[in-house]
Amino acid sequence: MKRFVIGTAGHIDHGKTTLVKALTGLDTDRLKEEKERGISIELGFAPFELPGGQKAAIVDMPGHERFIRHMLAGAFGIDIVLLTIAADEGVMPQTREHMDIIELLGVKQGIIVITKKDLVDEEWLALMEEEIKDYIDGTILRGSPIIAVSAPKGEGIQELLAQLEKMAGEVQEKPAFGQARLPIDRVFTISGFGTVVTGTLWSGKIHTGETLELMPVKRNVKIRTLQVHNEKVDDAYAGQRVAVNLQGIEVADIKRGYLLATPGYLTPSYRLDTRLHLLKTSPRSLKNWNRIRFHLGTDETLGRIVLLDRDEILPGEEAYAQIVMEKAVVAAKSDRFVVRFYSPVTTIGGGIIIDPVAPKQKRFREDVLDELAIKEEGSLYDILLHELETNPEEVLAVQELARRTGQEQSRVKEEMEQLKDDEKVWELKDQGYISMYGLQLINEHMVKTLEAYHKQYPLRPGYPREDMRSRFFKNINPKAFNLLIKYLEDQGSLNSFNNQLMIAGHQPVPGEKLQGIINQIVQRAEATCSAPRLWRS
Repeated sequence: MKRFVIGTAGHIDHGKTTLVKALTGLDTDRLKEEKERGISIELGFAPFELPGGQKAAIVDMPGHERFIRHMLAGAFGIDIVLLTIAADEGVMPQTREHMDIIELLGVKQGIIVITKKDLVDEEWLALMEEEIKDYIDGTILRGSPIIAVSAPKGEGIQELLAQLEKMAGEVQEKPAFGQARLPIDRVFTISGFGTVVTGTLWSGKIHTGETLELMPVKRNVKIRTLQVHNEKVDDAYAGQRVAVNLQGIEVADIKRGYLLATPGYLTPSYRLDTRLHLLKTSPRSLKNWNRIRFHLGTDETLGRIVLLDRDEILPGEEAYAQIVMEKAVVAAKSDRFVVRFYSPVTTIGGGIIIDPVAPKQKRFREDVLDELAIKEEGSLYDILLHELETNPEEVLAVQELARRTGQEQSRVKEEMEQLKDDEKVWELKDQGYISMYGLQLINEHMVKTLEAYHKQYPLRPGYPREDMRSRFFKNINPKAFNLLIKYLEDQGSLNSFNNQLMIAGHQPVPGEKLQGIINQIVQRAEATCSAPRLWRS
């Protein structure tokens, strides 16, 4: 069976929580304040089983404008959206903002659920359906089914279930192989178990007893137990809602916005290179260095926009931008994000991560823009070659190339084999790859260094091998460096003997100045030896 997550979206009091209860039998409003006020404040979660036995999870997202940041924490990772619109009110401000967020996140599968059909007559309902269809036709959900329900009375629920069953078969599952990522949306304690976190597993799988890395604090934690759909399991897979009981860490040390990942997979960064899209409905433009609220996964971070090819981006436009964060964030290439204006807080745009660990970029530089274009639009072949050539004096393993490019290791391995066949890269056995361009630069650097060394120290046999590595090529480990030396020896560029490096064919001979001194010494010695000797009897 497929693994997927359903999310509700829509304006406050348009019946999202009541709809979830009609589908699952569970009330997702768990807080006392939510019960008293009759509105959802926090994210709600419910396991869900379709009539055919297919299991899923529902994330019930609050609709009030004050809790959009909570809605965003739940919206990342959903596969199907139930956009609820009340029959007696129609499309409202948070309907539009939630729809903008769904569009920015690229959620293409959804059902428009007209709720509270029992509060209006048939004529009004028909008019509302036409109005909603006109609105939806201008969004990512154009052509999606529209179903009218009365959740308290159960009207339309069976039709909705049938449509969900059909849609479940069309869901494109998240990859259950590769590196694991689980953004945390809840943290709590259970008596007798300790710290528990929940979230939607974005990729990979996790296993009881496995060690994961808590990011961005880079702390290793161990999984004690796992639950999926309220059932204890040994393994959890991408596309599932997961509760993780962690060992050896307190609730106070974790918060929403943190993330569990395969150790060593992700790197916290203060700078992200992105393609930024401003909504055509955005009430404002964005100028260089404007302060924004950046949302990725369950995390919200303040940052500044650096526009790389202009001074202002207008509604409906796209541009390359670097986002400079006020605290470190954890992202992967191709992640989608949402941007909200700092104040007043409104959703204005979003985009895609191009480089999750970016250097400081200079504005209006053609080489910077060209490099971003390659990273964003180039084939994997081009991107991998570019990654190696822009880090020419590094040996990169498949795992590291997969992390930097946001691709699966199997795909990276295939492309690297093609690059090797095309003589664009060289493989260093089990150490990784280096570009032929990088090899050329290393060769030139070494030859130049050795020539200068031989000139300065003509009687020394060669340059100490480890000194060469640690001084000039410290990013290359000793084993990979030895393989590089062997390659350059085979090419006839240099020789290696007794851990010394020398230019091919080099023989220690004195330089001109030293040779002059030697000649003087020889001459004096010869003169001394040829002079008459007086012997005492």
